[in-house]
Amino acid sequence: MIDNLDRSILRHLQNDGRMTATALAAKVGLTVAPCHRRLKDLESSGVIRGYRADIDPAAVGLGFEAIVFVTLSRVDTATLAEFEAQVAENVHIVQAERLFGDPDYLLKVIAADLPAYQRFYDGELAALPGVQKLTSTMVMKNLKQVAGLPL
Repeated sequence: MIDNLDRSILRHLQNDGRMTATALAAKVGLTVAPCHRRLKDLESSGVIRGYRADIDPAAVGLGFEAIVFVTLSRVDTATLAEFEAQVAENVHIVQAERLFGDPDYLLKVIAADLPAYQRFYDGELAALPGVQKLTSTMVMKNLKQVAGLPL
């Protein structure tokens, strides 16, 4: 069970995942040992899924983003499993959600530029299992990146 102290730890880590246990303990009002123990418990229970760097896509040559809505022609278990496995393995698909209703999926795709996206669309997206319809919209501007949870 997550208590208010755990929420405080999580809130601080969302803002700075590289914060030391000593700094974190000071922020939440604990000594280092109990803070470290809570942190390890949050990690081992899966509440904290991992730590990663927030990289500017344009700075590494991946400045084109598209949102792709996918409607499948069939939604049997085998097709869904194969579609989702291929989506999970594809490095250009950086976010994916299965939706209720139509469309079936929402994918966020990243590429170097429009021609690179077109090649990806034609060669990989359209070839995903069970795809009936793809609808793309280009991201004009990112107003808010993936934000932390409202803890």
